[in-house]
Amino acid sequence: MDSSDEDKTKSGRISANPLMWIIYVITHVGRQALALIGLVMVILSVPIAIATPFLPVGLPIGIVGVVLLGRNSVWGSRLLNHILSKRPELERLAPNWLMKLVFAREKQEKYRTKKES
Repeated sequence: MDSSDEDKTKSGRISANPLMWIIYVITHVGRQALALIGLVMVILSVPIAIATPFLPVGLPIGIVGVVLLGRNSVWGSRLLNHILSKRPELERLAPNWLMKLVFAREKQEKYRTKKES
């Protein structure tokens, strides 16, 4: 039995090793904190964009927030997928690199522009 087999039980969960549990908890809490920070950034990006109409400060804050939210939590990714399914024009407006960053997938073929194909 090698060390990787000893770290996991038959069900695939983390073993009773206390250090592994601590690392797992810190990782889980850290990812949820990053997702929450992303959600706050998305919410704050709209008033910031309205308050600074000549400096595009709100857009980068919103993009970073969406990336943090979509990549660090299952619920955030599901929320963004639900929004995209209800409003497909948002996927049409989103660049392909953003779709890869947030959802780890390409844009759907019907929403691609000639330039992205």
